[in-house]
Amino acid sequence: LRPDPIAVTACDIVPDDWHARFSCTGRRYLYRIVNRRAPLALLRGKAWQVATPLDADAMHRAAQALVGRHDFTTFRSVHCQAADPVKTLDLLSVQRVETPLGNEIHIHAAARSFLHHQVRSMVGCLKLVGTGTWPESRMAEALAVRDRAALGLNAPPHGLYFVEAIYPDVKEEPI
Repeated sequence: LRPDPIAVTACDIVPDDWHARFSCTGRRYLYRIVNRRAPLALLRGKAWQVATPLDADAMHRAAQALVGRHDFTTFRSVHCQAADPVKTLDLLSVQRVETPLGNEIHIHAAARSFLHHQVRSMVGCLKLVGTGTWPESRMAEALAVRDRAALGLNAPPHGLYFVEAIYPDVKEEPI
């Protein structure tokens, strides 16, 4: 990982059959949108800047249509290698947050697993709802179509943060 700094702050002994990807039982992401006209300085490359005012409440209401078990083909990258587009989205919340660096929209997503570009695709469409380009009902319609052509917009990668990997409590007995 050099030259970037990395620090190990904790570690556990796990069974030999443990796998970092396949033993994971949950994943959480945060997507940050800075909602202001002034150009980004400290957050450049770390958040998506949207100058047009966003309606976070409308975005949140629209996001609820995606929560649950669905076929997420519309929100799936053409390069996705997952065998099945059916996933269970446990959480998709949108909130406006005032930070020292300005007005932000935080989008939290949680699920056991995600499709390639699923979070960025959902965020891009939620931005369209937030600007009024899409009505709130369009999120449910895009999901139901199960066609990538119904996708409105794919959000850029800067702004997407992997927050947490959740693993079952599995500890090997010391030797």
